[in-house]
Amino acid sequence: MKADRLAKITLFLVSFAVGGLFGDAFIHLLPEAYEKFGTSLNASLYVILGILIFFVLEKFLRWRHCHIPTSEEHLHPLVTINMVGDTVHNLIDGMLVGASYLVSYPIGITTTLAVILHEIPQEAGDFGVLIHGGLSVKKALVFNLLSGTAAILGAVLSIVVGSEMQGFSVSLLPITAGGFLYIAGSDLIPELHHETNASTSFVQLILIVLGVGIMALLLFLG
Repeated sequence: MKADRLAKITLFLVSFAVGGLFGDAFIHLLPEAYEKFGTSLNASLYVILGILIFFVLEKFLRWRHCHIPTSEEHLHPLVTINMVGDTVHNLIDGMLVGASYLVSYPIGITTTLAVILHEIPQEAGDFGVLIHGGLSVKKALVFNLLSGTAAILGAVLSIVVGSEMQGFSVSLLPITAGGFLYIAGSDLIPELHHETNASTSFVQLILIVLGVGIMALLLFLG
């Protein structure tokens, strides 16, 4: 019963994350990117590049945004593979967040919020992977924390590189948007489709709309 309740709560968080990611991509990142680039072709190509980057992560590092608690019907990758993939993923998330603050403070806030929204269920899923892999609760927490510090490193690296390299932060805007679109569309939404109950599905829809709505309200930060 507890596992079922956790799975349902997690999927509600995933629904909210879908709205946040789509909202940040379409309401904040893409408009800003097209304005900065001036031409739609370059910005569009960078969006596609962002999608491909996350495709490569998923394909070759065998990393995925998995938010369903481990069970006999839903097995997770090996702990080591998961840790490597999650660390790289956190590093990239940190770089995207760091670069977004170099563009503008409001863009930085919305991107940070979008990352947090999908990281909460993501890290919960990763914790389940480590436990399933035989680690104790204490070790799983430590490993998860160590993996999360990669985001700090990524943010610092992005700020340092961005301050020295002209156009770096602007280029990461559409790449970030592409990554968010890939995560929401390829990883998160398919997980929501596992739930077929009408009332639960309606709540998921409301939460997606709520996530988008919050991102729209954050426009007033600018």
